[in-house]
Parts: sequence; structure tokens; C-alpha cells
Amino acid sequence: MEFTSAVLALEIEGHVATLWLDRAEARNAMGSALWRDLPRAAAVVAGDPSVRVLVIAAKGPHFTVGLDLKEMGSGLVGSGGGTSSKATARAVTYEAVRTMQDSVSAIAALPFPVIAAVHGYCIGGGVDLISACDIRLCATNAIFSVREAKVAIVADLGTLQRLPKIISAGHMAELAFTGKDIDAQRAAAIGLVNSVHGDDDAGVLAASYAIAQEIAANSPLAVRGTKAVLAANDGKTVQEGLEFVARWNTMYLQSNDLKEAMTAFLEHRAPNFTGD
Repeated sequence: MEFTSAVLALEIEGHVATLWLDRAEARNAMGSALWRDLPRAAAVVAGDPSVRVLVIAAKGPHFTVGLDLKEMGSGLVGSGGGTSSKATARAVTYEAVRTMQDSVSAIAALPFPVIAAVHGYCIGGGVDLISACDIRLCATNAIFSVREAKVAIVADLGTLQRLPKIISAGHMAELAFTGKDIDAQRAAAIGLVNSVHGDDDAGVLAASYAIAQEIAANSPLAVRGTKAVLAANDGKTVQEGLEFVARWNTMYLQSNDLKEAMTAFLEHRAPNFTGD
């Protein structure tokens, strides 16, 4: 399926897709076009059977400076599109927030792993986006900020829900309450990113693609199943999680990929998984 967007670019090479934030002239500020097109891009990669991993990266000097306040600021302060009713204005604001939330959630809902490759600024909505990814890498020049409190907003696109599952409660509280900037070293120390690579986008992209290729070499059935089981563990007891994975493997264990793994082991070669 062809994908076109004024603010995103999608590339697929082999089993790895790359979704580029492609509005470098605005430092990849996140406006209405981004929120509209992000779920479309997610649907395209989800519907492509060749894709086993998605890398999210950015063109230009920064990952993203967050919400495009020049474009969307009037909506945030309740203009309601010029309506006279406060109730209608609030309904418009609510629907706008839910649309943006669903846009980020479309990335979290992808059935295969998603890797964020961050360089430069990753501010506000950028943290919402990378919190929806499974793995996060960054360059040494990366700057992260849960910036919303500094602009009189409660972060509402997933950071306050997803980030506490990534970093500890104390670090989460500090970032959310202060809105401070943290550098790549601090981000790695608190577990916001897995690792730090190079001083620009080239190093972190290379590292991200290396991990993506490692993942793509495994059975896509097993990788998707692992992501599904990890997601199903959320809010469940150990026993409930064990029941879920037992049912999953009952459905998918007898796959051609498993046969290929056993055959490759006996023949002393690398397996060639097809996802069947």
C-alpha cells in the first residue's frame, strides 16, 4: 500500500521499515498533519507481511520539539473553532486530544517491535511517541523533556501512562513535575533509553538498524507472540500471564518456523524464518 504524507516518510527495506519524522524546517513540530498521518503509516506497515520491525527516526537536526504550538495553540486555549458555546468548545478540545492520543496509541498497538532512534531535541509529544515504542536509543546530543508543566498543560498523550512502566516513580515524578531537560547520559542512567550512540543521527541510526536486523532474523511469529505476551502481562497476575502464553503457544507452537529452527540446528546453519 502506497503511503504519502507532507510530514512523514516511510521506507521499507527487507524486513525493516523506517518511519521518518520529515518536517525538518519546523524541527519536526507535531501538528495536525502528523496526528492525521501517523495512524495511516502504522496501518500501512501493519498490513505489510514483509515488515518485522519498525524504526522511528527523524530528518533534520532534531527528533521533534513536540506539539506545534503555532498551529494548535489556539485550540489548546479553548477557541473551539470560533463556537459561542463553552460546551461545544470543550467537546472540540476533547475530540482533538483523543485524536492525538489514538495517533500515538497506533504505534504502541503495532504487533511487531518498534525502535525509536532519537537525536537532538525530543520534547513533549516526542516523549509521548518514544514511550509508545519498545526500544529507545539515542545520540549523545539528545535532549529529552516532559515539557508540558512548563507550558501549563498536563501531559495527555501517553507519557504519564506509559513512561512509569519504563523508568522509576521518582525519576518519573521529577521529569513530569519540573519539565526539566535531561541529556543522553541521564536518560541512559534512568533507563529512558537502552543505550547512547555517537554524537549525531548517523550513529544512533546504525545502532538501531543493527538491533532491528537481529530481531528480524528471528521467527516473526515468535517475536510477535513475545510482544503480545508482554502486553498481556500488564495488570495481570503471574498465573494469568502463564495462562495467556499457554494459550498462545497452543495456537502457534506447531509452526513451520519451529520446524525450520530444528532443521537448521541439525544442519548447523542459520535458520531462514518465513513467519508460517
